[in-house]
Amino acid sequence: MTPTLIGRWQTRIALLATIGVVWTVLITPLLPGNGAALIDTYRLTLLALVINAVVGAVVWDPIYHGLQQFRYEKDWPSLFALLTGINEGVTTWFVLRRFGTVPTSSFVVLFASTWLLIWLVVVGPIRVVLLRRRFRGGRVIGA
Repeated sequence: MTPTLIGRWQTRIALLATIGVVWTVLITPLLPGNGAALIDTYRLTLLALVINAVVGAVVWDPIYHGLQQFRYEKDWPSLFALLTGINEGVTTWFVLRRFGTVPTSSFVVLFASTWLLIWLVVVGPIRVVLLRRRFRGGRVIGA
């Protein structure tokens, strides 16, 4: 079954709240160009994750879902899903800059690695861990 908009939202939020948070906590001290206090850096990196979840769910997911309705399969090929990280990264960057200064290199490493990790989970292990997800339109919870 093709993922529904609700399924996309649930998958995005569940993966960002679990894998995204753990990865961000692990990688933040290793980011390049990190001259600020570590607590401020954590504040900005975790805020970037929240911004991506909110802006992605409110702005980008409805756009993706609408565009996919023109495709026969009603879904993106996996490579398109990976490439959507470019426009989401740019949007997240511009919103994040309103909350504080974060080095561009740090943001690119954080966002690209997080996006790639979550994409790899979506195209692989999540299909094993949540077997019924694909039959429920991508929903993680609910019938």
